[in-house]
Amino acid sequence: MTLFSFVVPAWRVQGYLRECLDSILEQPDADLEVIGIDDASPDESGEILAEYAARDPRVHPVRLAENVGLGPARNIGLDRAVGEYVWFVDGDDWLVPGCLPHVAERLVATRPDVLIVDHVRAHWNNVGTRSAMRDVFPEPPGEATFRLRERPETMRLLHTAWNRVVRREFLLDQGLRFEPGWYEDVSFSYPVLMAADRIGVLDRICLNYRQRRTGAITRTRGDRHFEVFAQWHRVFRLMDRRGSAVAPLRPAIFERMVWHYLTVLGNGERIAPELRPAFFAQIHADYVRFLPPAGYPVPSGVEGLKHRLVAAGRWRTFSALRDAHQAATTARSAARRAKRRVLPVARRTARKARDAALREYYRGELRRPLDPTLAVYAAYWYRGFGCNPAAIYSAARRLAPHVRGVWVVRRDRVESLPPGVEYVVAGTPGYYRALARARWLVNNVNFPDFVRKRPGSVHLQTHHGTPVKVMGLDQQRYPVGARAMNFAKLLHRVDRWDFSVSSNSFSTQMWERAYPATYTTLEVGYPRNDRLALASPQECRQVRAGLGIGPEEFVVLYAPTHREHLPGWRPPFDPDRMRDVLGPAGRLLMRSHYFHDRDRRPHGPSADGVLDVSTHDRVEDLYLAADVLVTDYSSAMFDYGVLDRPIVVYAPDWEAYRVARGVYFDLIAEPPGAVALDFPGLVEVFRSGAFRAVEAEQARQRFRDRFCGLDDGHAAERVVRRVFLDEPA
Repeated sequence: MTLFSFVVPAWRVQGYLRECLDSILEQPDADLEVIGIDDASPDESGEILAEYAARDPRVHPVRLAENVGLGPARNIGLDRAVGEYVWFVDGDDWLVPGCLPHVAERLVATRPDVLIVDHVRAHWNNVGTRSAMRDVFPEPPGEATFRLRERPETMRLLHTAWNRVVRREFLLDQGLRFEPGWYEDVSFSYPVLMAADRIGVLDRICLNYRQRRTGAITRTRGDRHFEVFAQWHRVFRLMDRRGSAVAPLRPAIFERMVWHYLTVLGNGERIAPELRPAFFAQIHADYVRFLPPAGYPVPSGVEGLKHRLVAAGRWRTFSALRDAHQAATTARSAARRAKRRVLPVARRTARKARDAALREYYRGELRRPLDPTLAVYAAYWYRGFGCNPAAIYSAARRLAPHVRGVWVVRRDRVESLPPGVEYVVAGTPGYYRALARARWLVNNVNFPDFVRKRPGSVHLQTHHGTPVKVMGLDQQRYPVGARAMNFAKLLHRVDRWDFSVSSNSFSTQMWERAYPATYTTLEVGYPRNDRLALASPQECRQVRAGLGIGPEEFVVLYAPTHREHLPGWRPPFDPDRMRDVLGPAGRLLMRSHYFHDRDRRPHGPSADGVLDVSTHDRVEDLYLAADVLVTDYSSAMFDYGVLDRPIVVYAPDWEAYRVARGVYFDLIAEPPGAVALDFPGLVEVFRSGAFRAVEAEQARQRFRDRFCGLDDGHAAERVVRRVFLDEPA
């Protein structure tokens, strides 16, 4: 018999589901199945489950025709499970690497009805908060199993489904199932503990409980939080049916109920102010209704005071004390902030007078009305005209001629602008005026921190690549590659976004996870790839001629990415040896990452067939000119894939890169073509013709199906119509 059946419900978790599934399937020596329930999710969660099932027979997806909610979805998974033990894991949480053998060992050794495992709250800012395990069990409970009445303190552990592994036959024999509605864990977890003859506790952190910045029920205001009362009513009805067998537990269960109600009420992100009196009134009613005849252990201190006010139904006093406590907390925080401001004030006074005057000028411009026709564009930290913003700018000139587009560029990049493009130089008064008054701000990175999000303005984030390496908040787990990042400021910038352009479903999923905020995703393809999708053979010939490349030459473009964690490092690459293997008709184009633009030393065409194209402003020209792309972890592969030409992944530092910098998918296992892990291997790929072999073509087709399906030549038009013309998606 399979030991573990993991039941993973999925609804709006596309940004996290891959990490959840990987954390289960990559456990060592795992005797398991995964039953993934697509609860009619409106995002790509169902497609992710199907994708994993296609390559791993242990994954069994179930697609529901309509949304039933977390509890009923778990029941559906339970009905299909065949494992000896069932573990209900939410689709946005993930297991700790290597935990499963320890869980299996304990299950086999003690055969509990339920085994509670430890967890950590994994906050979006990479802060981990420990559970109550150490407080509840100051001395680890060891391997001995027990009944709840022997150790009632067990109820003080978090009452969720995902921190306990439950014997399947036990659940079936007891008829224990999840109820519909929010807070469904309450009416499952406590009955499970009360019914179990053998409870075990594993004092080992096995699960990361994700604390999402957006999208979580616990951070969603509304009247559905009143459903917590119905769940607790079910617990007490069950106790009434069981009678004397569980009567001694009633005081402890009652205390947990009141604690939970007060926790929900005290969370300002759940209960809106206008609903709090009614919520408190229901707490008081349940207090009176379910109070044990012999009373219960009332907590001490402030918590005890809350209980007494609930017992008396004194909402006004409760609310006044709560407001006073919050006011005191706010005052203490303000005092701490004032102390921290001393040093920045000193720094500001030392700034140059010109910078101070310009910022004051910017603040003055913010008080003037928005210019309803002005759109400000920027790309790659003001490096010039390019990427998705350039494609959107061109489409807007055609489709929305009433919009006046102005580009922000560095002074040393002004000459790179196409003729007729209006611009402002970064750092000048015109720059600050444009940023303050533009109705639309379009960028493929972020505008500076000082930029204010004005009411009525629209910020469009286009991004500049499908992510291979981890981005945004996910970089917190890879500090070697994020040494200078301030994640609080990053989120401040992300919160300005109104729209986020996505090139494919995979990008949408990763952006949702890396940049959690309330923007609207435009999953439309990449505007910069419109040109590639529509390019004719004649345009390709013209581009090659402009680069001095003949029609019969065989062109390889080598475009490695930047290593943030290894400044100055370059992959081992010998142009002379590559030229030799390409033969007399071969031409090698070499392009460094744009981060190195200030260090570029342009080289013209050389007699040995090697051309440095690092200073060429339009990378799309290079794609059109090349017969083959060689790259490593660059998003160039996704753009070049639109052309359906051979791609070779050259990843000599793959293992080190994935550990230090982090990646979103296994590029070696799911490549866009042939793979070489060292330079001799790269040479052999070309010498043998493996770069155009059947296996490489099949890999490229799978890659294109996954990542390039939206790049049909009309992405920029879709963006302009939605953002500038306000047409429906």
